[in-house]
Amino acid sequence: MRTLAFACAVLGLSILLVAAVAGGLATPGYDHARQYISELGASGAATGPAVSAAFVVSGGLQAAFWLLCIRLLPGSRLVATGFLLSALNGLGLLAGGVFPCDAGCSLSDPSLSAVLHDVLGGLGYLCGVAGILPTAAGWVAVPGEGGHASLAPADDFESQLLAAARSEFPHVSAERFLSGIGLPVLHRAVAAVMGMATPVLATETIVERGLDRTDAVCDRTLDAFCALLGSFAGSTALVLGARGGVFIGGGIVPRLGERFFASAFRERFEAKGRFKAYLQAIPTLLITDTLAALTGAALALEQHGR
Repeated sequence: MRTLAFACAVLGLSILLVAAVAGGLATPGYDHARQYISELGASGAATGPAVSAAFVVSGGLQAAFWLLCIRLLPGSRLVATGFLLSALNGLGLLAGGVFPCDAGCSLSDPSLSAVLHDVLGGLGYLCGVAGILPTAAGWVAVPGEGGHASLAPADDFESQLLAAARSEFPHVSAERFLSGIGLPVLHRAVAAVMGMATPVLATETIVERGLDRTDAVCDRTLDAFCALLGSFAGSTALVLGARGGVFIGGGIVPRLGERFFASAFRERFEAKGRFKAYLQAIPTLLITDTLAALTGAALALEQHGR
C-alpha cells in the first residue's frame, strides 16, 4: 500500500506539472505567475481538452494519495480529518477538469459548467493551520482546525467588515475571509462598508482586478486580506510559540507577488502590544512550491517506515 501511495503522489504531481508547463508554453502570452491554470483547460482553449483530462487524472490520484495516508499513517480522528480535507484539494482539481471554466475563465454571463468549476474547484481552497516540531524521531506535525478560529478586527473598518459578514453568517472565522472560498465573502463585505454596488466576483477575478487596481473594491479587498492575514498569522504564532518561523502557503498569496510584500501583513503580524519584540524575531516566509503538502506527506510516510 505504501508503494501505491507513492505512485499516486508521483504520477499525480507529474501529470499536473507537465500539463501546466506544456499548456503554458503552448498558449501565447500566458503568464504562470499572474494567470490561473484553469485558463489552460477552459472551454475553447487550444489546450483545453488535454489540460482538463490532466486535471481529472491528477486530481483523482492526489485524492487517492491522501485517502491512503489515513491507512498508512493512523492517528487521531483529527489527523484523519486533516487528510480528508487535503483530499478535497484533489477532488476540487478533478471537478475543475470535468467542469471547465468559460474561455479566459470570464465570469461575464457564466455557463453552468463555469459556475460548477468555481464552486467545486474551491473545495480545496480553505484556510488550514498546523504546526510542525523537530523531535528525535523526526518531524512531527501538530494538526488543528485553526482556520475556524474567530477572526478579530484591529480597527473600525475591520469591525464593520465583520459586522457585514455576520449579516450572512453567525460566526466569522478566519476561513470565512482568508481563503479561496472566503475572498468573495470579504469582497462583498468591503463593498457593503464602502457603500458601493458590485457584482458577485470569483476569487481569481478579485485578485486580477485588485492587482491591476482597476476596481476600487477589489483593490481594498486585497489590502484588507493582507492585513487580516497578518493579524491572524501573528496570533497563531503566539498560540503555537512558533519561534522558528511562520510559513504562508496556498493559492492566493503567491499570486499577489510584490503587492503582498508591500502590504500591511508584516506590520499587523507584529502588532501585538507588549509582545511586538517577540514577534519581530519570528520570520514569516512564503511557500511558492505548489507540491509542498505532498512532499511533506511523503516524508511522513518515509519516517514511519511503511
